[in-house]
Amino acid sequence: MRQEIVLGIGGVRTLSALGIEPEVFHMNEGHSAFLALERIRRRVVDKKLDFYSALQIVAAANVFTTHTPVPAGNDSFPRDMMRKYFGDFAKEIGLPFDELFSFGQTRVDRSDPFSMTILALRMSRHSNGVSKLHGDVSRSLWRDVWNGVPSHEVPIASVTNGIHTKTWMAPEFSALYRKYLGEWEEHITESDFWRRIMDIPDAQLWEAHQKLKHRLVEFVRERVRLRRQRIGDSPEAIRNVNRILDPEVLTIGFARRFATYKRGALLFSDKERLKRLLNDTTRPVQFIFAGKAHPRDEGGRALIQQVYKFSHEAGFENRVVFLEDYDSYIARRLVQGVDLWLNTPLRPMEASGTSGMKCCPNGGINLSVLDGWWLEAFNGNNGWAIAPEINDGTVEFQSEVDSNSLYQLLENQIIPLYYSKPDGKLPLAWLQLMRESIRSVTPVFNTHRMVKEYNERLYIPAARSHENFSQNGCEPATDLSRWKSQMRKVWPQVRIYDVQVGNKDRQNILVGESLQVSAHVNLGDVDPSHVRVEAYHGEADNGGIKNPAATVLNPSGRNGDGSYVYQGSVPASETGAYGFSVRVVPTHPNMMQAHELRLITWS
Repeated sequence: MRQEIVLGIGGVRTLSALGIEPEVFHMNEGHSAFLALERIRRRVVDKKLDFYSALQIVAAANVFTTHTPVPAGNDSFPRDMMRKYFGDFAKEIGLPFDELFSFGQTRVDRSDPFSMTILALRMSRHSNGVSKLHGDVSRSLWRDVWNGVPSHEVPIASVTNGIHTKTWMAPEFSALYRKYLGEWEEHITESDFWRRIMDIPDAQLWEAHQKLKHRLVEFVRERVRLRRQRIGDSPEAIRNVNRILDPEVLTIGFARRFATYKRGALLFSDKERLKRLLNDTTRPVQFIFAGKAHPRDEGGRALIQQVYKFSHEAGFENRVVFLEDYDSYIARRLVQGVDLWLNTPLRPMEASGTSGMKCCPNGGINLSVLDGWWLEAFNGNNGWAIAPEINDGTVEFQSEVDSNSLYQLLENQIIPLYYSKPDGKLPLAWLQLMRESIRSVTPVFNTHRMVKEYNERLYIPAARSHENFSQNGCEPATDLSRWKSQMRKVWPQVRIYDVQVGNKDRQNILVGESLQVSAHVNLGDVDPSHVRVEAYHGEADNGGIKNPAATVLNPSGRNGDGSYVYQGSVPASETGAYGFSVRVVPTHPNMMQAHELRLITWS
């Protein structure tokens, strides 16, 4: 907690001491979320705003990115610890401590600890996951922060990660692209430019790749040689280093942080089957492993020990290598030199992943579970997808299915394709996969596209909102805060009754017609201009609604007792049974999220 106070609060104060006063702050994970409280405190102290008026300005200009659904990446703290460090802080910003503490809770269960991720979500009007699938997972995971709101409407978007291509691309491939395509850096995000990858002759592409692969093998041998010398291995063991790996053999890499959900030992599920692949006399395969675990991740460290021991077993030696002291230098050698990149996370725990992206500009191909970025990138022609997710199975059963799929892909597709050389020299079909991997991945999964997306979708809107709320002595922020406070008081009066769905004198309607919906809504003291009444509809699905949509209902009458009649029509575009509900949500021109106020009434 002290680290995160230094990062969040200390970070804001450090920037201020340097004369840097940003309008927009971007929080990566919840670790820095205390910065939002510090930004609010400064406006309370310096601008004499109340807490909730300051919150409108700060939240409008905060961007939050969640990077993992893994619990270890989402810190939480007990009430006593929060009181120890933030009891006086709460007094300074004029807020009861329990009210401040609730900003780290879903508010569904008041006994929950203080979550840094929830604080970041509550203190940001711009939030995102790091791949499309991770956006879906995050909306489902944190939906209780917006209690009563359907998961797909939870305001967490997605911006898929990318790599800095120039950092990870081998100079040999950079030179090859310049020779046949032109100045690739100027066209990094242009898909049409990368279609010209077909202009590179097969022999030139393969020669560049093989050169890097030979360099990788020599690099691995040298690292192993130095290690054996350091631990005092026998002269014979040191001489035998030259038997490790073979640059003419299909080479598969696996290197990353060794967290348990990444299943680094999945390959070894059937050791006898794997040995047959490694030691095939005509079509062998070899693996290079590398990675580190978090010092306190005992499961991850145990996985590394397990893989390391496997690499020294009879039948695995010289064909399976584990490189120690994994760093970016080793990573570059690996992603530039391997033929195939292996990724076996337990879906959907891989928020994005980037290691596989780094192979593609170097002609590498991916073999991965359809998780994170690979779900978006895989097109059926640029690599391989390991077995689909099993929705109702155990983790053990999923791992069994995935390992079997992995072996089958290697045995029946990958290894035969790599060694198929119709002209006796080049693996022509494999080269086509290399081209498609380069063409489809390089222009999309890079930091140029990623930062542009953050800028246009998140940073610029956040900066504009900050400017808007800061006008006229922060009057728009104060007005919105007062409106929200009033809405919270009167919202319990909102009721929906007498919902009518259907057409007169008819039970069924035809596709292409519209279904009439009407509802009586009692708003009490709520101004009708401050609500939106909607029909919520979609395919009926066991008491729920599948593929839902919302259609605005318009006021068509007033009953004089604070109740109104709302009507509208819903197009019947598909055959089948429909499910319906009617809901009322508050609306205000300065709200940045449809469910920002977290008030919603359902019929």
